[in-house]
Amino acid sequence: IAVFAAASETFSQKNINCTIAESLERFVPVMEKARSLGMKVRGYVSCVMGCPYEGEVAPEAVAKVARALLDMGCYEVSLGDTIGIGTPDKTEGMLKRVLADIPPGLLAAHFHDTNNRALDNIRVALQHGIAVVDSATGGIGGCPYAPGASGNIATEKVLDLMRELKIETGVDAKKIAQ
Repeated sequence: IAVFAAASETFSQKNINCTIAESLERFVPVMEKARSLGMKVRGYVSCVMGCPYEGEVAPEAVAKVARALLDMGCYEVSLGDTIGIGTPDKTEGMLKRVLADIPPGLLAAHFHDTNNRALDNIRVALQHGIAVVDSATGGIGGCPYAPGASGNIATEKVLDLMRELKIETGVDAKKIAQ
């Protein structure tokens, strides 16, 4: 299962109707129940590059929420560029701060392709040792509380990048295309 937090207070309010701190408190019983059932929980941090309501989001805020999710028992935290405004430089800066506290094996990358820079940002994440990348067939998805954001990066595009980089994924591109 997954729990969704945000690095932006306003986005947290709009998306899940509570503050960041309240969301983390709400996740505690979810984590306890999941643990009792032997279920793994993945954490998500939305708005790691910017917020549609607040603008820039500090990398320190991203690191703080990601650390809190791991400390409560998430096996992995996916860092989401919810509105797709990330650039390689922004990705680099955010990751350097987060990776100062968290090893890359506990992180995933989640980029929306609003400005056609998701693949460039994924390259940066890979260079920093992050080996898990979220994607969506055909680039579907998005968020109703993120005005102007397009869908997620298309799985097909990610697979093309992985082939180019000679990274074996184990994913059958023909089945994805179907």
